[in-house]
Amino acid sequence: MRLILGLAIYRLLLPLLFMAAFPGWLVKMLRRGGFGTRLGERAARYSVALENEPRSAVHLHAVSVGEAMLALKLIREWRSTEPHRRFVLATGTATGHAVATAAKVPGLRVTYAPLDFPGMVRRYLKHFEPAQIILVEGEAWPNLLLACRRRKIPVSLVNARFSPRSAARYLRFAAWIRPVFGMLDALAIQDPEDAAIWQQLGVPAAKIHATGSLKIDPSSGQPPTRRPEFQAIIDALTGLGNARPVILAASTHPGEEPWIATAIRNAVPDALALIVPRHAERRDQVKADLERNGFEVVFRSACDAGQEGHGPSARDSVTTLTPTACLVIDTTGELRDWTAHADVVIIGKSFLATGGQNPCEAILAGKPVIFGPHMENFEPLATRLLTENAAFTAHDQASLSAAILRALDPAESNPATTRATALLLRHHGATRRIVELLGGT
Repeated sequence: MRLILGLAIYRLLLPLLFMAAFPGWLVKMLRRGGFGTRLGERAARYSVALENEPRSAVHLHAVSVGEAMLALKLIREWRSTEPHRRFVLATGTATGHAVATAAKVPGLRVTYAPLDFPGMVRRYLKHFEPAQIILVEGEAWPNLLLACRRRKIPVSLVNARFSPRSAARYLRFAAWIRPVFGMLDALAIQDPEDAAIWQQLGVPAAKIHATGSLKIDPSSGQPPTRRPEFQAIIDALTGLGNARPVILAASTHPGEEPWIATAIRNAVPDALALIVPRHAERRDQVKADLERNGFEVVFRSACDAGQEGHGPSARDSVTTLTPTACLVIDTTGELRDWTAHADVVIIGKSFLATGGQNPCEAILAGKPVIFGPHMENFEPLATRLLTENAAFTAHDQASLSAAILRALDPAESNPATTRATALLLRHHGATRRIVELLGGT
């Protein structure tokens, strides 16, 4: 009865919420190049003929870039034992769509997840006829879950976790949420401690599996790798053979770029600040913000690595070699390997915004990590890193400058990176355990 009443209220409010969010969504699509990428698939309108679609495939739903990267990690692991298994990756954002498409996974169909209106969900399920649907750290949409239950399509939620704040919020509305989460067929959680909360939210204990974190698991996916073309760009900016340190600010958000770059300059005036914005389409605003604070900007997209003798070399392409030059990575999908070229990695969205970004790639690359007070999306990992002296933290520009100097000191950074790697190893094999849970051999 509560499910019926809850669905009625949800379906009444959903159009109003959509209309309120629609203008902002349009602006984001314009900024992120979403138009021209089969955006009609958000409304379950498809231009691909049915005979050319992967029917009865495994579908993964990933809301944004981070979830899309995790979904790709899961797909690659699954394909390592079942190379002919067909997959569809449904994303919720244009940036996530671009990342999934650029991955060029053989046989992967990239689409947009349908909005959770009953008619759109029905068209999506009728068009693809999924064998199962896997929600990657995503929301459990009521209409999608109900439609899948009626069609006997299993739905699983993987890499699930709760922060203390989100747990309290969900438990406050537990009576209304239980019928929704109760429709899940399997739940893979990162930490065993969360099992009791999920049971209070309506997931039977038999369906809850503690697998470890897909995000943290170091056993699958490609580790950060140094690329010759990246090193050529760094050499052009720092001077070949120069020992200038490279300080990377990873997945920065609005306002953080000049804030972090200034702290880097104050700590080590001759360091190369390597800035990787979370969204590459912000490049012009990032450039303006940095220049306003006295920095010169070189875009990654303007640097030609001169591979195989084609075109000018990176040194010829980069003309700005002053100590105030920042290298802004305005290309998508390269952060992991740029991390391998850094001496220190600063985690974005942890100083001037909330949530934080993923420190795991930097840890896997053996780099000392610095983050601010806001790493809510990566708890309990962030707290454990600090408790075990495996990372450095800062709360303002002065403390960030001090943390940079500490992180550049091998006497402090080497033990910290060793302890950080050991923390990740506790989640070793999580990706394979999730695949096995979902039916992969």
